[in-house]
Amino acid sequence: MFKKFENAVLAGIQSPIQRKMILFGTLVAFIFSILMIAPTKMVLAKMLPGKNNDTFTIYANLANGSSISQTKQVADCIITFVQQEKEVTDTEVFLGMGSPLDFAGLIKGSHFKNSENVAEIVLNLTKKHHREEPSYLMVQRMRPLVQKNCESLYADTVITFVEPPAGPPVLAAIVAEIYGRDAEGIRKLAARVSDVFKNTKGLVDVDIMQDEIYDTYEIIVDSTKVVRSGVSIKQLNDILYLAFEGMEIAVKNSDIYNDQVPIYLSLSEESKRFTKKDLNAVEIKLSSLKLMNNIGMMIPITELIHIIPKKSNPMIMSKNLHQMTNVMAETDMVSQVYPLMEARDVILNSFSDTYNIEKIGLFNLRLTEKSTMKVYELIWDGEMEVTLDTFVELGAAFIAALILIFLLMVIYYKSYTLSGIILLGSFLSIIGVIVGHFIMDIFSADTFFLTATSLIGFIALIGISSRNSLLLIDFTKSLMSEKGLHKAEAIAYATATRAKPIFLTAAAIILASTLLAGDAVFGGLGVALIFGTVAAVISSLVIVPVLLYMSDLEKHFHFHEKKAVSVFEP
Repeated sequence: MFKKFENAVLAGIQSPIQRKMILFGTLVAFIFSILMIAPTKMVLAKMLPGKNNDTFTIYANLANGSSISQTKQVADCIITFVQQEKEVTDTEVFLGMGSPLDFAGLIKGSHFKNSENVAEIVLNLTKKHHREEPSYLMVQRMRPLVQKNCESLYADTVITFVEPPAGPPVLAAIVAEIYGRDAEGIRKLAARVSDVFKNTKGLVDVDIMQDEIYDTYEIIVDSTKVVRSGVSIKQLNDILYLAFEGMEIAVKNSDIYNDQVPIYLSLSEESKRFTKKDLNAVEIKLSSLKLMNNIGMMIPITELIHIIPKKSNPMIMSKNLHQMTNVMAETDMVSQVYPLMEARDVILNSFSDTYNIEKIGLFNLRLTEKSTMKVYELIWDGEMEVTLDTFVELGAAFIAALILIFLLMVIYYKSYTLSGIILLGSFLSIIGVIVGHFIMDIFSADTFFLTATSLIGFIALIGISSRNSLLLIDFTKSLMSEKGLHKAEAIAYATATRAKPIFLTAAAIILASTLLAGDAVFGGLGVALIFGTVAAVISSLVIVPVLLYMSDLEKHFHFHEKKAVSVFEP
């Protein structure tokens, strides 16, 4: 077997046709592997894949001004569908507040929720080792069903599914930060961007982080009538607060407790409810509240006040002292990169009717409104920004590793050619990494992404493949310098001799990496090490010998013709 492999390598490197076929096949494989990422999208890139959790949360956000009873009705609708899931062990509903702080809620501001129009439903699932369906596929299946049936109960209701992230927590998968100096202009632009997100395939849970403008009613006290009626403004304030919020009116002494027990009084939930949300309904409800003046007369409070319809004052958001708002969207088991590119293209093509659009940076946009010349900026953030930063930094680390290895080899061999051969042999392991992800995607139930951990595995492969090439070149040099073998024979014998330890090293790496391949987060690392090692072995035993033969080894190793001796002699 050893001799056959040596003869095969010797014949391959000496034959011009076989050398060209090997190099041409390598070039085709490299180009094809790059095309698998873009533009064919056969291998999709993503920061981290979906994580199989034992819990996730459903956020329900109704329009500002909605009552707690309306929020409860939406929450009950969600619970109706949740209880049909056999993998859900229990649920917790938090009306008018956020759930206890978790990893995802930390960045999403769950602890700031304190209004009647919000609710959070926490779902606890059976342990992931005891169920076949992972949590992210359960979310993907439940989301359209719950949103279709429960969001339609009240206008402007938004229901989102929030999972504990596999990596660093972010506001959403894709976040469009819209900056400007005009609040109304920001609101209008955010609405258009939201519509683009809703019509982009792969984007779900689209929401705008801003308050809706709704109708409110301001109560203005007529101080002149209050004085003439014989009641006080404090009485008027107390009756309104007591009716709709409740207040302490007395205390009760107890034999059990040391402190006095306060007694609260408020209208019943049914009495608080307005028949309609209009001026007439407000006047009718308030007219039923009466105050007794100092001579015992009952006076309706509508005689002492003026009710003025007005619009609500939305919260003003800012970041780094710049007014802005966020348009957020999650991805439905797809990478963030491709929906963002599609949405960005739509914005560039369809917003030009109102705005002059200028590209700033890699993806960001500056929009100038044609009619008012007001300037707005659209800055991309969220997991997309983390993905971009991570891939850029890991790519830079990979390039830096290649450069450092090249410089070390130049110092060691004092040859740019030999260093370049080692560098090329290391770089070709990318073919195995990309093809391996494509193969795993075929056999996986869901998309197998090229992730940040995949790039970490790719960087780790540089050392493995460089070591193989380094030992091969050193052994060839030893055979030529000490044994007097000519270039072709030395390369063939060195390759055949190093094949066994290279195979054993590769087998150890592959077997150890199989433990990682099945993990949700580190699966990309395992697959990169397995298939990248296979590519590194092929590169070391097939491509590197061809490149060595084509280089001037006699010059690099200062080889001089002399009588050859057996490799088995000392």
